[in-house]
Amino acid sequence: MGMISGSVAKSPEVKPARTITLLGATGSVGTSTLDVLSRHPGRYRLHGVTAFASDAAMAGICIAHRPTVAVMIDEAAADRLSTTLRAAGCPTRVEQGEAALEALGRDASADTVVSAIVGAAALLPTLAAAESGKRLLLANKEALVMSGDLLMSAARASGALVMPVDSEHNAIFQCLPATSTGICTKGVEKIILTASGGPFRTTPLEALRVATVQQALAHPNWTMGPKISIDSATLMNKGLEVIEACRLFDLDVSDIEVVVHPESLIHSMVRYVDGSVIAQLGRPDMRTPIAQALAWPERIDAGVAPLDFTEVAGLHFEKPDPVRFPALRLAFEAQAAGGTSPAVLNAANEVAVEAFLAGDVAFLQLAELVERTLVAAKSAPARDLPSIIQADRDAREIARRELATLN
Repeated sequence: MGMISGSVAKSPEVKPARTITLLGATGSVGTSTLDVLSRHPGRYRLHGVTAFASDAAMAGICIAHRPTVAVMIDEAAADRLSTTLRAAGCPTRVEQGEAALEALGRDASADTVVSAIVGAAALLPTLAAAESGKRLLLANKEALVMSGDLLMSAARASGALVMPVDSEHNAIFQCLPATSTGICTKGVEKIILTASGGPFRTTPLEALRVATVQQALAHPNWTMGPKISIDSATLMNKGLEVIEACRLFDLDVSDIEVVVHPESLIHSMVRYVDGSVIAQLGRPDMRTPIAQALAWPERIDAGVAPLDFTEVAGLHFEKPDPVRFPALRLAFEAQAAGGTSPAVLNAANEVAVEAFLAGDVAFLQLAELVERTLVAAKSAPARDLPSIIQADRDAREIARRELATLN
């Protein structure tokens, strides 16, 4: 690579527009994606957006960005959105339902799909995007956790490029040698995922017994939706990321290590057999990995202030407390067990988090409910999509039964 003298060179060239479908436009990742897109109007064009029932927020997005199509899962919300957009003279077409969601993931009018829907609802449209050979920016964890082998096989068969948007996996991607055909893990000794430790890293265990929803949602570093925030408080979020990393980078679970790093400035690291450790650093802002994945192999402005090392007081690391964070152990065990166990883990956790947010279960019972479900559910080979979906349904039913016995 040639050296550039003087200031950093900035290319005036603007590439032809990529067309983007944003699955989950009203959540925190969706909002960050829209912010990045708005900074590069000549480079990106928004084709499709989706949401569950947030029609008011979706109306603002459609009026501002003029996508071709908007899909709402909730029928009443779709009707309200359609009425609002007609009154505003916005040409965006409104569609409704899960079939429309999956069709949008496959729609050839977009060459890039950002999968930012939280939970198992993202599975079908994300798989459709992978099967269609698109650039798939993956922020949703559950699609990989539930059906990672199927999704990655579909991507290989179609030539789809899967770009991780989770800050940790995106950091790993940046720390590995990459070409247009993929990444290389040769010589890697360990993938080191960093975890902030969430709001309860130093909370006395006795206080965790009466931890409130508001306390669990108060993440010290990141602004996220409620489900991901609760997962971060239990470290289940990191457990799901362990499973994701195995699928994304074709690694064994024994190749993954988790360290608690409360500053959240190092987003993850790769340790090589020669003793080198390469880390990706930056402010805790989702716009950085989103911009990196959108523009790769180039770089674009994400609207994120650069990290000033003179302001960094220190970088600290510690091992995760297995007593405080049993969910992390469960995730490692589910990935080691293989088959449908990761799908069972994910389904049980979604039921547990919903129950906690509703006030129906205590914080320390979240991991207990997941473990009970894993014990009660029968793991089976994850042969195909129907078997995975059935495992998900069965696990949710078991989790709800177990929930009734907890109190």
